[in-house]
Amino acid sequence: MVNQLAPLYLASQSPRRRELLAQLGWDARVIPLEGEWVDETPLAREAPRDYVLRLARAKAEAGWRRREALALPPGLVLGADTTVSIDGLILGKPRDADEARHMLRRLSGRMHEVHTGVALTDGTRTQAAASTSRVWFTALAGEDIERYLATGEPWDKAGAYAYQGRAAAFIERIEGSASGIVGLPLYETARLLSVFGYPPFP
Repeated sequence: MVNQLAPLYLASQSPRRRELLAQLGWDARVIPLEGEWVDETPLAREAPRDYVLRLARAKAEAGWRRREALALPPGLVLGADTTVSIDGLILGKPRDADEARHMLRRLSGRMHEVHTGVALTDGTRTQAAASTSRVWFTALAGEDIERYLATGEPWDKAGAYAYQGRAAAFIERIEGSASGIVGLPLYETARLLSVFGYPPFP
């Protein structure tokens, strides 16, 4: 078990995840994963929930290796991954405007799922959990999609939209974890912290 005073590291460059951890009172130190490439290609017939769990574990363990390479003090390393799925199809980050446009058209007027995996490792063991939420989009007119693309917000976002951004205007309702949709399910994160002897908030 890691000492409760040991630092918490975040193996993610996402400012949203760092802000969510700060919401619980954790001042997580970001560990960039340079030199620790994680292949985010889905496996054949891999379920979306299994996909985010696998990547969360891989990113946490890559973060641990980077922590060792940087000779940082021991602590816990957190990794996370978020994806969107509809009709069983994983929608990752769009490669270009055409792909983002296609994703938004597919989500228009329908329910889809957002899956986020979170993993913690102390270098000896890795524990992971996942959150799945449902999101209902209103029907989007072509001009709505084009206007949204022009904001630049879809880039680097799974499913080509940001729940916490302008795309909130498209969302009729959700079921599940709002923080999980943003990128880090805080309930599951707190439960994992307790496994390692950390309180849910310091």
